[in-house]
Amino acid sequence: MVTNLPAEAKAKFVKYMEARTPEEKLRALEEFLAAVPKHKGTENLVRWIRKRMAELREEIEERQHKKRGGGGPSFFIEKEGAAQIVLLGYTKSGKSTLLKYLTDARVEVSDTPYTTKFPAVGMMPFEDIQFQLVEAPSVIPEGGGWNGKVAGLAKNSDGIILVLDASRDLESQFNGLLSFLESYGITLTKPRGYVEIERLHSGGIRIVNIGKLRCSEIDVIKLLTSYGIRNAVVKVFGEADLDDVEKALFEQVIYKPSLVLINKIDLADVESVKSFIDKVSTPAIPVSAIKGFDKYLLGKTLFNMLNIIRVYTKPPGGEPSKKPLILKRGSTVYDVAKSIHEDFVKKFAYAKIWGKSAKFPGQRVGLEHALEDGDIVEIVLKK
Repeated sequence: MVTNLPAEAKAKFVKYMEARTPEEKLRALEEFLAAVPKHKGTENLVRWIRKRMAELREEIEERQHKKRGGGGPSFFIEKEGAAQIVLLGYTKSGKSTLLKYLTDARVEVSDTPYTTKFPAVGMMPFEDIQFQLVEAPSVIPEGGGWNGKVAGLAKNSDGIILVLDASRDLESQFNGLLSFLESYGITLTKPRGYVEIERLHSGGIRIVNIGKLRCSEIDVIKLLTSYGIRNAVVKVFGEADLDDVEKALFEQVIYKPSLVLINKIDLADVESVKSFIDKVSTPAIPVSAIKGFDKYLLGKTLFNMLNIIRVYTKPPGGEPSKKPLILKRGSTVYDVAKSIHEDFVKKFAYAKIWGKSAKFPGQRVGLEHALEDGDIVEIVLKK
């Protein structure tokens, strides 16, 4: 990982982070690439820059097409519900049938290969929330076509479901899809540790240790300051070091939580399916979209896979909200306050908590208090 970029290159990267439009981001990345020294230590960074530039060019081209009156369906899907999950697989694996069964979405199910040419969307209910399932057009093994846009869907999602056809070679499909994702900088293997950085307008640099930081907080602050970042929340998951902090700036490899649905289990050799499940580290569930399966079990698996929690807000003297806030596990009262309004952080006095994270009902806590699924939070502001 790069830890000694020259000041000029860091300044160019700051310009990229501050850019708002795809055109501005592309110009800033071109300048950043020119300023990055070319040697073995920067190979991954240069590769990421070029891929990001290619993605921005595609985005600019699609926008220009729409401005010219091109219209038609888009590969960009606005997120709805608790999380957006992409169904990814090869043609004829049964993605459309699965989407229809899980969400009642009106999709075309056909025996013709590559019938789905644009993303199809449906909402899958689970307890008091919904997951947005997005069927991506089939990955083309030989590359080309819409593969880049399919990878873009995967990158923008909160999680990925790999759909395999149980009547075909499972290992070949699985390894092929992993290679496809890795070629676009997406990994399904949970890292030893990782860092998330949220830039703010004020408040300085705050470090939230949900895991273990294997360097000093002063080193983190110095690194971010060298990139022009003076206000941010840095969340540490697992065991992470200074390299992981810098990786979070560049997003060289994006981790996506995932599971495998082995579809058409009614057509499969049971022993070969069991053997495959034993070999892979990714959770795998045998299903049949035609004969049906336990939707609730899948919903529970997705909820756990995404590592999210539901938090219910409550006004002083009022009742808890029916609709929960969806936050990542490890989130704090600060995240709840910020999601309501920036003023709730600035004017925060204390919060009252009911639920698993509270030592007793109505416990008073501060912004750093870590929350659990099902917690009720009441925020009291300064007068």
